[in-house]
Amino acid sequence: MAETLFVFRPEPGLRVTLETAGSMDIDAVGCPLFSVEPVQWDLPAVSRFDRLLAGSANAFRHAGEKLDKLARLPVLAVGEATMEEAKDRGFMVARTGTGGLQNLLDGMKGKQRQLLRLAGEAHVELDPPEGIEIETVVVYKTIPRDITDEVAVKLRAGGVALLHSGEAAKRLASECERLEISKSLVVIAALAPRIAEAAGDGWRDVQVAPHPIDGELLELAEELCQRS
Repeated sequence: MAETLFVFRPEPGLRVTLETAGSMDIDAVGCPLFSVEPVQWDLPAVSRFDRLLAGSANAFRHAGEKLDKLARLPVLAVGEATMEEAKDRGFMVARTGTGGLQNLLDGMKGKQRQLLRLAGEAHVELDPPEGIEIETVVVYKTIPRDITDEVAVKLRAGGVALLHSGEAAKRLASECERLEISKSLVVIAALAPRIAEAAGDGWRDVQVAPHPIDGELLELAEELCQRS
């Protein structure tokens, strides 16, 4: 009998993942570990920059009306979800990365770029190559949420946890400790290696999608649910 898949991501990604899992006949339970909210931010002088750098689709969902002032800047998107959100807001996407923002920057060695980074309050520190300068503006924040009692009961029976971010990985580990849920009963399916690393030790198993693509992560989760 296949195990339950637990999806720990905020909306609207949660709904999309649950719908996709349902189309694959995966028994999935959703429980966002964060909600995402906009923050007040000041628009820098746009003329100083030649690209936007975005590590999350949330940057485009929550930046508000000021985002329209940046529409002339091509986007460097961390992955496909961010790329799609940028395009939906009318931006041209110059490059879409795989494996995180640092990998995206490393692929730009030898170039001269002035980048405006749209980020959340909790964001990964970057080491840009020579010639790449980055100014970071925080446009959203994440608010931690607890695992519900109903989901906690199900998670105590074990299953596969789908993780899309390092924040979610750390939060899940913290919630398991708070609720006294044994991590040894839970298999982690992570979108990227840094997310698996953020989850820490003690899980029954930790697996990473071959590429940081939602579809491949769900295929991995499907396999793990059946294998378990």
